Amino acid sequence: MDFTSHDYFMTEALKEAQKAFDAGEVPVGALVVCQNKIIARAHNQTERLTDATAHAEMLAITAAANKLGSKYLDECTLYVTLEPCVMCAGALHWVQLQKLVYAADDVQRGFSLVKTPLLHPKTEIIKGIKKDPSKELINAFFRRIRS
Repeated sequence: MDFTSHDYFMTEALKEAQKAFDAGEVPVGALVVCQNKIIARAHNQTERLTDATAHAEMLAITAAANKLGSKYLDECTLYVTLEPCVMCAGALHWVQLQKLVYAADDVQRGFSLVKTPLLHPKTEIIKGIKKDPSKELINAFFRRIRS
């Protein structure tokens, strides 16, 4: 396995999403990679923490900033299983994220629905990596809670 590939890191983010699923949270997982090393992992914890802002991306950003001792993640890549929402995109702007890689589009609440650019102008975006497994996990979650 190539430990520097987008597939490898997104598979790791999907493991975090599975943790969220197992805990009854919306199954989104995220990790921050710096110099080809995972420096932060997180999954949604809004229910557990009773905090609407406890999205996987927000928790991963905080953990990465603490690890690096910097408020900027301008040499880091965030891998996330679902397109970030507007709140998370705003946070990614402020940390000046170098690269965002996400699996599935969020057609209801994703940041790309907003016409004004929300990410930092230097942030590179790659989407669609492991899109199908991410969508399947999210769909399974919503089928489970609606049945």
